[in-house]
Amino acid sequence: MSVSMPFSLRGLAICLVLAFSALPVAAQDSGPGDVITRQFEAFRQGDMEAAFSHASPTLKRIFGSSQTFGTMVRQGYPMVLNPDQMRILDLREEGARLVQRVEVIDRKGVVHLLDYDMVETEMGWKINGVRFVQAPPVAA
Repeated sequence: MSVSMPFSLRGLAICLVLAFSALPVAAQDSGPGDVITRQFEAFRQGDMEAAFSHASPTLKRIFGSSQTFGTMVRQGYPMVLNPDQMRILDLREEGARLVQRVEVIDRKGVVHLLDYDMVETEMGWKINGVRFVQAPPVAA
């Protein structure tokens, strides 16, 4: 015995599935770590325009263009351009800020810890700044 939906309910169900599958990528994010991961993917592909699209409106105003942003990244954060490994760590609140910690292992095997300040916009989560975190000392 099969249970069938009336045509109008079946049509509504199909419309809902199609509507949710058509949501912009930013609306489908499960969190800041997804945005950071996509930015790393853009860096790996050499797509600075895509990487810059994950910056907050504030950072976009500061840098003005993906070219200027790319220059800053190459000079200040070269380890993110083509790391050997990248791992999303803890997400925490620091006052009014949401901070995502990321571990990056560069091609020379050096471990870098970075804190990404995240901001939620109408376009989804955006990166509002990155700072280095001093790694804890290695136990002997």
